[in-house]
Amino acid sequence: MKIVIIDYGAGNIQSIKFAIQRLGYQAVLSKDPEKIKAADKVIFPGVGEAGSAMRKLKESGLDKIIPQLKQPVLGICLGMQLMCAHTEEGDTTGLGVFDINIVKFTTPVKVPQIGWNQITDLKSSLFSSVAENEHVYLVHSYYAPVTSQTISKTNYGGEYSTAVQKDNFYGVQFHPEKSSVLGEQILRNFLSL
Repeated sequence: MKIVIIDYGAGNIQSIKFAIQRLGYQAVLSKDPEKIKAADKVIFPGVGEAGSAMRKLKESGLDKIIPQLKQPVLGICLGMQLMCAHTEEGDTTGLGVFDINIVKFTTPVKVPQIGWNQITDLKSSLFSSVAENEHVYLVHSYYAPVTSQTISKTNYGGEYSTAVQKDNFYGVQFHPEKSSVLGEQILRNFLSL
């Protein structure tokens, strides 16, 4: 299986690569559109600020490639947010895969949310063998509201989407590569889609 982790200068890609290796697979880091299009599975990571990350995607032409991919694609954290229509962070227009606008936490909660929280209302094969109320690791100040594309929720000053899906595109707000055995199960599920 060809697994490509999109390397556009905005992600903790090594920890994702190591998590894939622990599952017995090899992943390639690439920003080459042809390698990305030829992959069986694509992982779109992201850590950092949305505006600068989107600029890097545009500079490499990946902003045009990613929304057209036909194989399973997993956006992680900022990668998920960049696949949405818009984010308040830097007033940034996203890739428009998900018809969702990312907003900043405004309720009286500590921002960013850092640490473990529960996922509920699981609605996808991405969560096969994952129980309701399991804990995942999150680090973020912006979130996706609950929509018809929501496949898991978390409560932090109110409910929001911790995972979304549309066709072959999946996005998770949490870091599966930092979410212990549960995160490995979610990555395994993604690789078996």
